[in-house]
Amino acid sequence: MVNENEHQEPTDERTTTTNTNEPQEETLQTQTVVSGLYENWFLDYASYVILERAVPAVEDGLKPVQRRILHALKDMDDGRFNKVANVIGQTMQYHPHGDASIGDALVNIGQKNLLFDTQGNWGNLLTGDGAAAPRYIEVRLSKFGQEVVFNHQTTEWQLSYDGRKREPVTLPVKFPLLLAMGVEGIAVGLSTKVLPHNFNELIEASIQILKDKPVQVFPDFLTGGQVDVSNYNDGARGGKVRVRAKIEELDKKTLVIREIPFGTTTTSVKDSILKANEDGKIKIKKVDDLTSKDVEIHVHLAPGVSPDITIDALYAFTECEVSISPNACVIIKDKPHFVSVTDILRINTHQTVHLLQRELEIRQLELREKLLYSSLEKIFIENRIYRKIEECETFEAVISTIDKALTKFKKDFYREITEDDILRLTEIKIKRISKYDGFKAEELMRKLEQELAETEDNLANLTRYAIAYFKDLQKRYGKGRERMTEIRAFNTISANVVAAANQKLYVDREGGFIGYGLKKDEFVSDCSDIDDVIVFRRDGKFLVTKVQDKVFVGKDIIYCAVFKKNDERKIYNLVYLDAKSGISMTKRFAVTGVTRDREYDLTMGNPKSKITYFTANDNGEAEVVTVNLTAQSSAKVKAFDFDFASIGVKNRSAQGNILTKYPVRKISLKTAGTSTLGGVDIWYDEHLGRLNRDERGRFLGNFEAKDVVLVVYKNGEYELTSFDLTNRYEPNDITVLCKFAPETVLSAVYYEANQKFWYVKRFKIETTSVDKKFNFIGDTKGSKLLAVTTDTQPRIEIIHQVKERGPIEKMILEPAGFIDIRGWKALGNKLPFVKVKEVKLLEPKLVSSDDADGASSPAPAAPLLPEKELEAVAEPVDGQLGLF
Repeated sequence: MVNENEHQEPTDERTTTTNTNEPQEETLQTQTVVSGLYENWFLDYASYVILERAVPAVEDGLKPVQRRILHALKDMDDGRFNKVANVIGQTMQYHPHGDASIGDALVNIGQKNLLFDTQGNWGNLLTGDGAAAPRYIEVRLSKFGQEVVFNHQTTEWQLSYDGRKREPVTLPVKFPLLLAMGVEGIAVGLSTKVLPHNFNELIEASIQILKDKPVQVFPDFLTGGQVDVSNYNDGARGGKVRVRAKIEELDKKTLVIREIPFGTTTTSVKDSILKANEDGKIKIKKVDDLTSKDVEIHVHLAPGVSPDITIDALYAFTECEVSISPNACVIIKDKPHFVSVTDILRINTHQTVHLLQRELEIRQLELREKLLYSSLEKIFIENRIYRKIEECETFEAVISTIDKALTKFKKDFYREITEDDILRLTEIKIKRISKYDGFKAEELMRKLEQELAETEDNLANLTRYAIAYFKDLQKRYGKGRERMTEIRAFNTISANVVAAANQKLYVDREGGFIGYGLKKDEFVSDCSDIDDVIVFRRDGKFLVTKVQDKVFVGKDIIYCAVFKKNDERKIYNLVYLDAKSGISMTKRFAVTGVTRDREYDLTMGNPKSKITYFTANDNGEAEVVTVNLTAQSSAKVKAFDFDFASIGVKNRSAQGNILTKYPVRKISLKTAGTSTLGGVDIWYDEHLGRLNRDERGRFLGNFEAKDVVLVVYKNGEYELTSFDLTNRYEPNDITVLCKFAPETVLSAVYYEANQKFWYVKRFKIETTSVDKKFNFIGDTKGSKLLAVTTDTQPRIEIIHQVKERGPIEKMILEPAGFIDIRGWKALGNKLPFVKVKEVKLLEPKLVSSDDADGASSPAPAAPLLPEKELEAVAEPVDGQLGLF
């Protein structure tokens, strides 16, 4: 990045001739073009910002200001807290910039709760509140920070900016610190954004790398929430993650936001909700921010507003969902590189191994030196060599005498004995010689030898040692650092579907205008200001246009409505007169997708053709009409009935079927029709918690208009819901979700906290209310559902104790033979257990079709059976089951 030619003459020089008083002499003056200076200066500036300010080094994951803060804090460390103001002052000895940048960086590190122990008000990531002034808050290095970040012996040093101090080039960090903390920086011409990752997952991934196994890590944020990492791209350029708030339905009128997306605050989320409400995108009464230690934002809904649709609208129009584009740029060998998260993790892991190797080698050398000196001391004292120097008259003679006395022992040492070694022996005091204990010396040397052997073994098995190091870090520091952000797939929310109807659509049929500004004309329906409108005209043309205040779409409008893209169930029935042939044609078609503001012709295209009958049917209904011909027509039958069900649904561009060749006087509705499309196939995506018609997930069945979905929750409640695709289901809260049939029998094992007994019950759904939850295990606090299934012949394994401190036993329960079908409020039959350890749903009992329970009366009562006494059976019965 540094311009090697910055001190050379620029290539775009110009020479000028300057006249003096002596015309014979000319002086050449070299002039540098300003653009050349700026080019060099700007390159220097850009290089400085990239290398020295904005982008972290891959070795320790730190920007220079962060590294200098940690170095200064280590210098000050005495185990006690230091005023942040003092730390800032100490850091300014190394950092050639203002104290504001140091203070901001210091608070940023402290809020990540990894390297620092903090005291005082350090601000709040959730609310966006800033930290108190540096003179009021205190900090010290955490135990993790001291252990992982620093080692004076393995640190490479350089002079500080003014030459007065030494500072580290990079710190010897033995952990993927960059990925744990995350970083964001804007330099000149490039930027970096590395998202934070989970502490424990990074350690586990590092271990996998050392085992030569593939790894994959995903972001984890202190603010919690949910993240969709399907397009994460390993954190490299071009990737994207979607992060959502965690929203719960407190009741049908109130939503509660418990966790917020990374990069937002409760204030910004609340403001975005209020703005969306002002813009008419959502309909709410008010928002209350009750956040203290944990996030709690209450969104109170307007009357008649669907909670499920509002949740989707919050994700679509507010900061409850944000997209983040990672861009991992780091300094590697003094140059910026764009890499992936896995690349950074591999570099950090191998660097950790290298640093551990250096520490072991340094320790090995220290132990060898200690052993060597201990051996020399032992030989010197036990062989009374110190007495041989009593008669030496010069110091050189002393050295020579000792060296000669050690000659026969030199072969046992790992290196040559130097004069410095002998000098150390001469410095031993008489007191130490007189109190020398050979046994203790031997014991000390044995310990040193054991430690040396262990160190050399670790050096020989470096990978094993590094894995043990990572596991030890996780054991000591991993508690309380579990994943906070839930990884899950998000559905794509259509803004048109979830936008609140904040406008009213009007039409001027004769004049040919539509819009929400024609308040004196005919009202069509409620709409949102981002909707599209489909318009059919008498001349056989139709178009789709964006709703506006007032827009001309063509005169003689016969139908207009809000357009729903890809709606295959909305079928249009029409009769049109072909002006060229005089024949009346009939057709049925759907409009699933068109080009906006382009006119489409539904007739044969002949001028003056026109539509004589038109209906729009939301569920593919086919009515019966009466066709009256003109009195002058030559047809023998002047009136006849036509059933639209007799023709199929075709493409909108099809000419249609001939209705009559004779002139038509009028066409009138005789009887309303029924749907010709049949039911709708519905699937449930257990990852998204959404229903769909795209064949994703588990097939629930074919649904008619009157059909509903049965949902059983893990807290002991059940609910009947519609099969609307906008419904939301939280997969983690659900144990059974299926198409509801009146004959469905639920079998459940649960604990009733009031009675303090375990029960089994079988019941049918007797309620018909939709979107209302009913608790079938009782409202007593502490009651819990253990297992539930819709199998007609379920088998449940129960591991239990009949008596306190009794043996643990395993029994197989067949509810169909143990208890009759009763009401959903009934307690059921008591199980004769003191404690239930575990409940497991087994494969249902195989029965013949004649014996299947279904809606018929239950089988005769039977006692609990041990598993070995179960009879052989024949055929499985399908059913939904839930266990947790």
